[in-house]
Amino acid sequence: MDQARRIALGAQGFADPPPQGAVDRRHFRRVMHRMSALQLDSVNVFVRSHYLPVFARLGPYNLDRLDDHAYSSGEWFEYWGHVASLLPVETYPMLRYRMEANRPWRSISTLLDEHPGYVDQLLDEIAQHGPLSVSDLADPGGRTGPWWGYGRGKLALEWLFMTGAITTSHRRNFTRYYDLPERVLPDRVLRAEPLSKVDAHREMIRLAARSHGIGTDADLADYFRITLTEARPRIAELLASGELEQVEVAGWSAPAYLDPAARLPRAIHGGTFLSPFDPVVWHRDRAERLFGFHYRIEIYVPKPKRIHGYYVLPFLLDGEIVGRADLKSDRQTSRLLVRGSFVEPNRDPMRVAGAMAEQLATMAGWLGMDEVAVDDNGDLSDALRQAL
Repeated sequence: MDQARRIALGAQGFADPPPQGAVDRRHFRRVMHRMSALQLDSVNVFVRSHYLPVFARLGPYNLDRLDDHAYSSGEWFEYWGHVASLLPVETYPMLRYRMEANRPWRSISTLLDEHPGYVDQLLDEIAQHGPLSVSDLADPGGRTGPWWGYGRGKLALEWLFMTGAITTSHRRNFTRYYDLPERVLPDRVLRAEPLSKVDAHREMIRLAARSHGIGTDADLADYFRITLTEARPRIAELLASGELEQVEVAGWSAPAYLDPAARLPRAIHGGTFLSPFDPVVWHRDRAERLFGFHYRIEIYVPKPKRIHGYYVLPFLLDGEIVGRADLKSDRQTSRLLVRGSFVEPNRDPMRVAGAMAEQLATMAGWLGMDEVAVDDNGDLSDALRQAL
């Protein structure tokens, strides 16, 4: 099991040497090569989730520089990879089948029926005046609810995005601006032959194996959200070609599949917090198998029923998940709030608290916070407060 953990963390970049000097595009490229997908999420209670995996692998860096690389380098684009994600442009042909296979969902069908020509009108508007956000549209329509009650403009844009007719040009304060693919993506990518569904799934499994290092069929299928029924024939093909090896991992009930190119680091050193949407933990069953770490995000759990808190980040130390903390950035008071802090069973609280305190101080500086404040909540709070 220890070897499987080290292989998995090594594949994700946690054994790579830290940057010497300022973090730049070379480092961002390395992180994306390791991860293959950087999941996006709108929750900003601490920091937006896609910034955290990069920090976990590189340490402090300039957030604007990452945004610039994501949307101005021509190397990444947004689409549904592992849900909403930033992805290398090289995966665009792999995902074309998803764009072409999209069928109107109910609200889109209703929109197409009730407002004929509206979607084409929006596409023409973007072609003439893009990039545009939903609020820039001449006729965005009104919202029909506080959360997912999208107006017809947002619905139409999401539909055009899903089908590949438009793509994300950039984001400003996380608001998405849409434009035509030919004005955003490199010509070589747009001209590339789309992969068939079967070939795309084979490539997805290949990339998942590279980024996971080792995993079950469920782990590999989950990386780009394909079903086990779709994944298993492709895994069999990669086994036959020698691009995967079947191995056993102690404690795993299912067979494991190893990327033959994956290396086994001698050790994983250092401590860091993981985003809830980091590939190391985004498949919760895998996190439990690899680390003995039971993890459920509790954002949508009513407050009285939460066990650990609202936005809880696992804490990785020397290759093991040893604790967790519920974090919030209080931007008005310039404080990083630790609303709950917890140590995993059979871990040394003082060791965990010391390493966690060091990381909290580093993250506070990274985000421009002046202070770390620890609430009296959780079995690590006293030790953490002392360590700070």
